Amino acid sequence: MSVLSLKPVAPYQVKEGEEYMNPQQRSHFRRVLNDIKAGLGEDIDRAVHTMQDEATVFADPNDRATQESDISLELRNRDRERKLIKKIDEMVGKIDSGDYGYCDNCGIEIGLGRLEARPTATQCIDCKSLDEIREKQMAK
Repeated sequence: MSVLSLKPVAPYQVKEGEEYMNPQQRSHFRRVLNDIKAGLGEDIDRAVHTMQDEATVFADPNDRATQESDISLELRNRDRERKLIKKIDEMVGKIDSGDYGYCDNCGIEIGLGRLEARPTATQCIDCKSLDEIREKQMAK
């Protein structure tokens, strides 16, 4: 079961006049983040078992090279997932401290729509856009 195949948590329905990052919203995003983390954990466990099951010593150098390439790709994917789990844990910590949902750069609200699309977002769309423009300029 891939993370993408998990039944997603329904987007938060904002009530009129509702305060930003109230307890219900924090609870919603904690559930979203924990669901993603659980799915990643299942993927990692499955990949480890698959790699153990498929560990074969091939006499043919081409088969060995293909297997090593496959394992290398799998390990890179697992490393990305490990980093995402760390980021999710940081976001849950921000929920606990009351800092979740606010831009790390300017302190304004990131926005529920952006957080629904990317629950690990740490910047508002304006600050993120400026960072991306700077990155493009530095790459030239």
